[in-house]
Amino acid sequence: MIPDFQTLMRPVLTAGSHGEVAISDVVESLEKEFDLSEEEVRKLLPSGKQTQFANRVHWARSYLKQAGLVHNPRRGYYEITDEGVTALASEEEIDKTFLSRFESFQEFMERGGGNDGKAGERPTPQAATPDELLRGGFEQINQTLAADLLDRLRGAEPSFFEKTIVQLLLAMGYGATDTAGHVLGGSGDDGVDGVINQDPLGVDQVYIQAKRYKTGNNIGSGAIRDFYGALGLKDVTKGIFVTTSEFSPSAKDTASKLGARIVLIDGVKLAELMIKSEIGCRVEEVFKISRLDDGFFE
Repeated sequence: MIPDFQTLMRPVLTAGSHGEVAISDVVESLEKEFDLSEEEVRKLLPSGKQTQFANRVHWARSYLKQAGLVHNPRRGYYEITDEGVTALASEEEIDKTFLSRFESFQEFMERGGGNDGKAGERPTPQAATPDELLRGGFEQINQTLAADLLDRLRGAEPSFFEKTIVQLLLAMGYGATDTAGHVLGGSGDDGVDGVINQDPLGVDQVYIQAKRYKTGNNIGSGAIRDFYGALGLKDVTKGIFVTTSEFSPSAKDTASKLGARIVLIDGVKLAELMIKSEIGCRVEEVFKISRLDDGFFE
C-alpha cells in the first residue's frame, strides 16, 4: 500500500538529516524502505506525468519546507534545518497537526485555504462539499507553487530576476510589442532596473524597480522616494516597484502620496501574476467541471 504524504513526512525529514540530498534519490530509497511493489512504484497520477508515490514524497517535502524544517540549497535538493533537527528528535508524529505549531506553516495554510485566511471558518474534510475540497486543493497547490516560485527568484541572479519581471509585464499586456521591454544596467540607469515602451516610438514609458529580497526584509519609504527621484530624472510619471518581500505601511503610504503613479507589487502578488501569466510555470492538467443542464430536459 502506498503511504499517504503525512506518513512520509518523518522519513523525508530523516533523509535530509545528513546533508543535502536529491529529492529523486529520496523517492528511490523510500520506495525500498516501504517495500513497494513494482505496480505501486509505477502507478501514475491521472495526468500520467508523475508517479503517485513521487508526488506524495514531493508534497511531504513541500509541507516540511513551509514549516521551516527543511530548505532547498539548490535545485532538486533539500536538507534539514535546525528546527527540523529539533522536530526529528521529538517522539511526536510529524504530520499537518504537528507542523501547525510553526508560524510560517500557519501563514501558508491561511493564505491557501480560502475564506479570507480565516482558518476557523473552513469546513473540515469530513464536512466539506466536493466543490469545497476541489477548490481548497486547488488553492493549496497554487500556494505551494507560489512559494516555490519566490524561492527560485530569491536564489537567482539579479539580472535573471530583472529579466523575469520585464517578461512578466510584457506577458500581462504592457508594451507596444513583445520586444518593447528591456533591462537597464550600468552607470546610466539612474537607479531603475528596466523599462517598457508603451508605444512604438517610446514616447510613453513605464520604468521598473526590482528588489530581490528575503522574507522579512521589507521595502521602506526611503526606497520609494529614491525610485520617485529616479523617475524624475527620466522625466516619466509611471513606475512599477516589484519585490519578492513586502512593502512596509510607510512605503505604501509614501507611494500613494507622491505625484507619480507608482504601482507596488509584493511577493504574494508577484507569484500570483506569474502563475496567471504562466511565467516560470506551466499548466500541467486541466479539469472540466460539468453541471446538469435543467433546461435541456424541459
